[in-house]
Parts: sequence; structure tokens; C-alpha cells
Amino acid sequence: MDAATAGTQLADAWPLYALRIKSKRLVLRLPTDDDLLGLIDLAKAGIHAPDVMPFAVAWTDVPSPAFERSFVQHHWEGRASWTAAAWTLHLMVELDGEPIGAQSTRAIDFPGQRTVDTGSWLGRAWQGRGLGAEMRSAVLAFAFDALGAVLAETEAFYDNAPSNGVSRSLGYRPAGEGSLSPRGEALPTQRWQMTADAWRSRPRPPIAVEGLEACRELFGV
Repeated sequence: MDAATAGTQLADAWPLYALRIKSKRLVLRLPTDDDLLGLIDLAKAGIHAPDVMPFAVAWTDVPSPAFERSFVQHHWEGRASWTAAAWTLHLMVELDGEPIGAQSTRAIDFPGQRTVDTGSWLGRAWQGRGLGAEMRSAVLAFAFDALGAVLAETEAFYDNAPSNGVSRSLGYRPAGEGSLSPRGEALPTQRWQMTADAWRSRPRPPIAVEGLEACRELFGV
């Protein structure tokens, strides 16, 4: 069956499915519903020690089957609530075709503010290899160089050394203190900011972006 008779494809209906952000080792893309099953298994295999909670929402504490249901709802909500003004892009991160984690970026009033924030997680088996920095760098390159963002923000608990280390190594600047309470107790956080000028002030690893033209209007650019 050729393209003319194949009928509507998933990426025709939702062009973000054809978007690919490729770094030296990684591919970041929007997961299909079938892909979500692999991400669920990866998350259930472990992301962090049980006595710590690195996330703003304690989603890894949720028991099965509510865990699986809330996981897919989180990704569905990102698609269903999407507008050009306010969007959340939940990307699956692959290494050699295998899912190893997730990298998200979000914007509110992107056409006006040109500001994004980011969040991510990485399966424990893949931690300590520089992959967290690579996937964050890839999505920052996408935001600044492909979408024209002027500011990127992120936040982490003070004791989350890996996340804060990535922010510091990429050139973010401290931007004050926040507070989050994923397990009911308020804990201080370090807020970070990266400007477009700071991003372009040093050489960055190259990325390749595929499929952007078909979904530019979805990002409000």
C-alpha cells in the first residue's frame, strides 16, 4: 500500500508524533499509548531510593493499579489540554531504541512569554552515565534554537544532587528558593534559570530536529 492509499496516519492527525529531537546518543519523541507501557515498566523498576522523593508530586509512591492509571492519564492530559498558548510536551527518551526515561518541557503563554520549564526522570539502571545532562541539553537546544525561547526554568530539592548538578553544569544560574511538599512536609527547593544569551554563550552539543515544520503552529511559533 503506497502513501496515497494508506489512509490517515497518527502523525497526520497529531503532528507531534513525527517530532524527533536527536542528540549524540539519544532520541526524544512523543510516546504512543503502546510506548507508555514500556515507560511504566521502566518506572516501576525504580527511579530513586524509597526513602527520598525527588519529584514535586509523589507519583512514584502510588500503588498499583492506580500507579498505571495515573501514569497514562498524565500523558493523556498533556495531549488533551494542548493549546498553542499553553502546552506540555512529555517526551520519551530512547537509547539504541530502548526507553530509558522521560523529558518534559512546558510553557504557559509561550507566544508572549517565550519561557519554558523542564522536568525529567531516568531509570536507575541508566543513571550516572551523563544521560540526564544530555537529554536536558537536547530539550533546551530545541526550546532555544528551534522554538525561540528566551528563558528556561527548573527547580529541584536541595538534596537532589544529580538534578542540581545538571543545572549547574549546563550553565543555569540560581534564581531563588522555592518550596514543595510531595509527601506532606514542605521542603525548600533551589530554583534555576537559563537565558537564551547564557545558552548561546558557550558551545553546545549539536542536535537534529525532525518533523518540526508540521507542528510549529502547535507550539505557537
